[in-house]
Amino acid sequence: MSTEQYITASCAISNQVVYKNGVSLFENKGADLTSFLLSAYHNFALQYPKFYKMDNLGKLGMIASEILLKPGFHAADYLPEQIGVMLTNASSSLDTDIKYFETVRNIASPSLFVYTLPNIVIGEICIRNNFKGENAFFVFSRFDANFIQSYVSNLLAKNILEACVCGWIEVMDQDYKAVLLLVEKKTTRSQNMSFTIENINKIYQLENG
Repeated sequence: MSTEQYITASCAISNQVVYKNGVSLFENKGADLTSFLLSAYHNFALQYPKFYKMDNLGKLGMIASEILLKPGFHAADYLPEQIGVMLTNASSSLDTDIKYFETVRNIASPSLFVYTLPNIVIGEICIRNNFKGENAFFVFSRFDANFIQSYVSNLLAKNILEACVCGWIEVMDQDYKAVLLLVEKKTTRSQNMSFTIENINKIYQLENG
């Protein structure tokens, strides 16, 4: 059964710039990834003490999801089980896996080991926002708007979810990019683009980093 589905918000982060709904909100040109993430966290006055313990993939996902959802998204409009998260990337958790492997030569780092699975970032987002719906993390060689649209559209069309945070979140050394979309059946948000492959690609290509 088909149903109308909309991109009601988007957030893109790459090349030291943060975008919300296509508008640049913050930049810190010249900063390395660690410094950039910390500066973005402070700039948006985010309040999540666990942020400092996360790996870079987790930090990037946390910042992108916070900007995507706040302000504007009202989780109380849904049951926790009606909101899901579906993310993709190319490197899985390899950036942290390599760092963890380096510690094994001396004393293995439990704090890094925790993040040696890519779906940990989904867990962080879900815990932060009390999302309890369907969630999944897929690894592809490149961004695949077709897959994202098909997978999420099916979840909404079958009423498994009413809203979903989805997209791409990639970190490998200093190469990073996050593109998150909020997809809903409702059209009461500030941004209401049809959830199509074309529109997903437009948002992803906003900043060619």
